[in-house]
Amino acid sequence: MPFQKITSERLASAVIRQIEHLILRGVLRPGDRLPPERELAERLGVSRPSLREAVADLSEQGLLTTRAGSGIYVADVLGNAFSPALTRLFASHDDALLDYIAFRRDIEGIAASRAARHGSDTDLALIDTIFRKMETAHGKRDPSEEAALDADFHMAIIEASHNVVMLHMMRSMMDLLREGVFYNRSVMFRQRMTRDALLDQHRAINEALQMRDADGARAAVETHLAFVRSALRDQHEADRHEEVARLRLEQEAGR
Repeated sequence: MPFQKITSERLASAVIRQIEHLILRGVLRPGDRLPPERELAERLGVSRPSLREAVADLSEQGLLTTRAGSGIYVADVLGNAFSPALTRLFASHDDALLDYIAFRRDIEGIAASRAARHGSDTDLALIDTIFRKMETAHGKRDPSEEAALDADFHMAIIEASHNVVMLHMMRSMMDLLREGVFYNRSVMFRQRMTRDALLDQHRAINEALQMRDADGARAAVETHLAFVRSALRDQHEADRHEEVARLRLEQEAGR
């Protein structure tokens, strides 16, 4: 008969499943440090040998990494989403930028719609909190803080969509944005009129989400990223014009 005696699940297996779940759901992020062994074992209610067995298994899977004298960390599971060669290719071709913005517009529009419908009250409170920080940073002359919060705001919407595949895919995409692979966000925030328009657009997104208006949230995200796409294209054209003007000035000065 194809039956086997049922045995209790190993404690280590239960620990593995819990940590896997936290990583999958984006609660534990790449680079996060786990509590010290003794504390973590107590919080999980397991023995230290069971915890060590679980950590060894997760390390073998490539989900955790142990640093000598430092502790246990969530591995950079997003590190291989794009190869270095492809990342350099993205950075060196303007058409990749426009495709990137178009991709974000489509995916984040879906994420905003899902967040309005499926996000918890806590999810929406987090989005609102980040937006309020953006409003405060907007009054500062240095745009870098507001630009950094911009990425956090968009990532919070994706997290509120509660789709784990979208979460990890877009976290990888947002990392490229933070690293300035496609464009330097701070440049967009330097112009006062553009900066004001961006804040108004984020306000419209936040208001639609807080009202749980799925169609309105999606439309607001699409409008915002269409504006970003157009502004970046205009900036690239202005940069080319400036280069031509500079060459003309040099030519005229040399006559």
